[in-house]
Amino acid sequence: MADAWMLFALLSAVFAALTSIFAKVGIKDVDSNLATALRTIVVLIMAWVMVAVVGSYDTIGDISQRTLLFLILSGLATGASWLCYFKAVKIGNVNKVAPIDKSSTILTMVLAFIFLGESFTAVSGIGMAVMFVGTMLMIEKKDVSGTKQTKDSWLFYAVLSAVFAALTSILGKVGIEGVESNLGTAIRTAVVLAMAWMIVFMQKSQHGISKINGRDASFLTLSGLATGASWLCFYKALQEGPASLVVPIDKLSILFTVIFAVVFLRERMSAKSWAGLALLVGGTLMLLL
Repeated sequence: MADAWMLFALLSAVFAALTSIFAKVGIKDVDSNLATALRTIVVLIMAWVMVAVVGSYDTIGDISQRTLLFLILSGLATGASWLCYFKAVKIGNVNKVAPIDKSSTILTMVLAFIFLGESFTAVSGIGMAVMFVGTMLMIEKKDVSGTKQTKDSWLFYAVLSAVFAALTSILGKVGIEGVESNLGTAIRTAVVLAMAWMIVFMQKSQHGISKINGRDASFLTLSGLATGASWLCFYKALQEGPASLVVPIDKLSILFTVIFAVVFLRERMSAKSWAGLALLVGGTLMLLL
């Protein structure tokens, strides 16, 4: 089907939302970097299982040095985005962190227009402006408990997560050209895993593994499985569709994330935040016109 990439992009959004919810529960009493490293093991296993299922092992030798370089760079950007995102989620509320992270859509589209030569229309510009306003409405630092330093730090990590996420999409789009999408995802995930564990050992937080209880381990595993599913769907969509459309659909995960956070995590939303969410979703839909 010609528009199958749209279905994969939407599934990516749903699984991405589940990733945040499971992770919020799983990292409550676990160092966020250690949690990211453990989750990535699950994602890596899932990614390589898919490579085995589709039988793309034999094409590894056909990957050019340029493509491999961009896959590695995309993996490094992804690792940085993950580390920042889950640090922010651990400190702040999911329904506050997620909108900042999803604002990477705007930067991604700008970079896609500049470096990938993808089209830009008046509707695209209006949609991006609407999304920006919606994001600003959803930022309410006063709703995050803790000291002033804590309130400020979650926002800092969330912004960094968005920047690295945008770079991930652009580098990933270039990196998966001519590469089977599952294989590309598996290679990138291996880079993320190496990066995450390097940071864990640098911080000497690996000793916290013995303190993780069964409940936290279960939710971290579920988060990893949801991430793997989201990635596989996202990069399949990215390979077949334009980045300037795939990314906005994927970022609709903000809608599912907020709803899940309100229902399952009992996080509260103000009228201002709901209005911001409506603008975010509306702006995203405008980008699809």
